[in-house]
Amino acid sequence: MVKSVDIAVIDYGMGNLHSITKALRHVAPKRTVWVGNDPDIINSASHIIYPGVGAIRDCIQEIKVRGLDQVITEVSEKKPLLGICVGMQGMMSFSDENGGVNCLNLFPYKVNFFGNVFSKENMPLKVPHMGWNEVQQIDDHYLWNGISNNSRFYFVHSYFIPAVECHDVAAISNYGIDIAAMIIRNNICAVQFHPEKSHNDGLQLLKNFINWDGSD
Repeated sequence: MVKSVDIAVIDYGMGNLHSITKALRHVAPKRTVWVGNDPDIINSASHIIYPGVGAIRDCIQEIKVRGLDQVITEVSEKKPLLGICVGMQGMMSFSDENGGVNCLNLFPYKVNFFGNVFSKENMPLKVPHMGWNEVQQIDDHYLWNGISNNSRFYFVHSYFIPAVECHDVAAISNYGIDIAAMIIRNNICAVQFHPEKSHNDGLQLLKNFINWDGSD
């Protein structure tokens, strides 16, 4: 009999699992939070989180080696799914990192390198984009419930999705260029920042996600 869980955190050997699991258990003490890579258990969960740190080539390789690309695609069609940082980038169609990597194509966007971008003063941007930055909400989606516009969240990344190229952008942040800080389409949400490291607003976002039914 398949174990049934409330919240599944996908473990493919590349995520910051301790921080996100601790944060989830804090905001949802009565919900079952499970960490692992069993496709059947992931499919049993009501909410799924796809975290990630590291290089995209390794992340996508590990996802595919463990057969998790299929289960991520399956749950993306029917259940609330949250991608975090490299997990967000893994949801895109292609990344410039590591010489170019095909990703899971849940969103039809390309991930770009900050090192190829210049600021308004025509100076190269410091890479990575690391630290606290304001996040401007584009709409009043349920996931922003209880979170003030232009609140600050914690970022650590060298690659990004340009906001101007993203038709599903739900929030932007500026680092020399407007980047997609949050993308939402139907029941799928992806964030470039780390909510589990973003204090009260990050915890509120996670709380909103696990109470979200996946509707617009």
